[in-house]
Amino acid sequence: MVCSQPACQRRRKSEYHRQKLEKDAVYRQVVGDSQKQWWSEHPGYQQQRRQSRPELAQKNRERQRARDQKRRLAQLVRNNVALDLKRSAAEVWLLGGELSDLDRNNLASAQVLIFQPPVRSPAVCLGS
Repeated sequence: MVCSQPACQRRRKSEYHRQKLEKDAVYRQVVGDSQKQWWSEHPGYQQQRRQSRPELAQKNRERQRARDQKRRLAQLVRNNVALDLKRSAAEVWLLGGELSDLDRNNLASAQVLIFQPPVRSPAVCLGS
């Protein structure tokens, strides 16, 4: 049995469509062709929609701004850790590795002890 409420029917239909797209290459091709045809028959649709509904364009800009901020923050965090220097008196010890390995990680202030794996020297055979 399935629910006959419109919201449940929409959810069921979209789930079926998503699974069918994943599993059936022919269906995926037909859907793609159909979408291309629709867009070629309605070339000004997006521009008209944005002009008639400015709140949608504003909402989209806000979502893009939020995504850009998250992406930028992730990029900054990747190799840099910075804390508020006014609130923290900290000491940082950098141990292991070569200086050239450490210079990529810039630490402004932290209460962290950072260990890097020691650089392995090539094995030397002292035997016969």
